[in-house]
Amino acid sequence: MRPWSGRSLLTDQARLRAGGLLAGCAIVVVVLGVLFAGQATADPFDQAVDSAIITWFAGRPTLALWLAYPATLVPAGGASLIAALACLARGWLRGAVLALLAVPVASGLNDAFLKHLFHRTYLGVLAYPSGHAAAASALAMSLTILLLLAPRAEPPARPATRLVTVLRWAIPAVAWLAVVVVAVGVAGLRWHYVTDTIGGVALGTGTACALALILDLSWPRSGRHPLDASRSRRATPRPDSAPDGRRWSRSGPGTS
Repeated sequence: MRPWSGRSLLTDQARLRAGGLLAGCAIVVVVLGVLFAGQATADPFDQAVDSAIITWFAGRPTLALWLAYPATLVPAGGASLIAALACLARGWLRGAVLALLAVPVASGLNDAFLKHLFHRTYLGVLAYPSGHAAAASALAMSLTILLLLAPRAEPPARPATRLVTVLRWAIPAVAWLAVVVVAVGVAGLRWHYVTDTIGGVALGTGTACALALILDLSWPRSGRHPLDASRSRRATPRPDSAPDGRRWSRSGPGTS
């Protein structure tokens, strides 16, 4: 478990990509927010896409609710908690912190600040960015970082099984599929315009990237526990010590 304690969240190459992705997501959120600030009606793009989704879900409100469900508190929070516990079981505290913070930070930033800042409404309710899309994408991006972008741990005693490799790729893929499903569901329920969900996906993705970058920059570089370090210093023989721990005297081996 020790090799995981100081493990970073992003490799050097992934850190550059995460920084670029964060910048792109921030641009999307701000540009769309400025374009739609104060609007209470759909633009032509939203009308074209949303009308088709709404028409298809006519008479199927239960299906739309189920599609939006993965981004609600219980499934999103439960998945985050499971990911955090898995990281803690490996001694990877940095990974656990990312798993626990990504969804609530994205949701809090959205509901407490951005929705009020841009004040775009749908049927009288603040709509931009979509909190459901933000939560789903924050979870998906955090899982992508933990399973695919983080440096690989030291090779295990035996080669990883094919099942482990498949799961490493399948779990993020399912999470991103859930993002698309949630976006379609909230549009079908007439909770959000499709551009609200685009802004929400950018917000959640950028939030997870920002948290990973911050944790990597601010976390102590050494993952060793202070007690381990002190034990290591005590266990290291001094240059003037004999192999059995006794000190050499000038006249020969013996105790000083």
